[in-house]
Amino acid sequence: MAGIHPSAVIEAGAVVPESCRVGPFCVIGADVVLGENVELKSHVVIAGDTHIGEGTVVFPFSVLGEVPQDLKYGGEKAVLRIGARNTIREHVTMNIGTAGGGGETRVGSDGLFMAGCHVAHDARIGDRVILVNSVALAGHCVLEDDVIVGGLSGVHQWVRIGRGAIIGALSMVTHDVIPHGLVMGPRGELDGLNLVGLKRKGVPRSDITALRAAFLALKDGDGTVQERAKRLAEELDSDYVRQMVDFVLGESDRGLLTPR
Repeated sequence: MAGIHPSAVIEAGAVVPESCRVGPFCVIGADVVLGENVELKSHVVIAGDTHIGEGTVVFPFSVLGEVPQDLKYGGEKAVLRIGARNTIREHVTMNIGTAGGGGETRVGSDGLFMAGCHVAHDARIGDRVILVNSVALAGHCVLEDDVIVGGLSGVHQWVRIGRGAIIGALSMVTHDVIPHGLVMGPRGELDGLNLVGLKRKGVPRSDITALRAAFLALKDGDGTVQERAKRLAEELDSDYVRQMVDFVLGESDRGLLTPR
């Protein structure tokens, strides 16, 4: 195949369409499936039961589909599923899942994973997610669509980050983040809403106004945050507020990062 460099090692059983480009010194394992027009620049290792969607580009020295960094992992069957049109930059690592987390690590489509990022076992990442340089996601994290995580940040295992949220650089996130939330600080604190992201997406002003009112209602008032969210649920007039309320009332292993 003209698109495969002669120094690349592709094990028998791997699925590599003719439209793919595989650069020098790449290693592709026997259980790997590449979609159409996937490009591996050079020195890329794709291991395990890993599927990569069409049009994804992987830059040098990334390792995708290796075993988890989890001492409980015992060699059980597990997978990594990566969607289409992702850009995976240098030295990114993404691990397969574990039996304790459902056996699957899943990454959506149209994401940007900058140099040095790590996606641990059993993580669930939505579409159009951006992880800036050296972000570390621990096991079982959930990042919904359109999340941005700033450089050198960490996300604790089992944490959920709601859609459209943004995490500032150098933050450590230890609790769930509401959809469209803004988190900053060495120990991440919920500072408000991701207003810049909402405006860039063209969200109507009426929805942004409703979100701001809902955020203030969650921040202040009688009862717990859960009780406040239940009261908001009774008077919903915005799909974006519904996302926030549903997230707050959803199941969680870590609890919610509350507004300061």
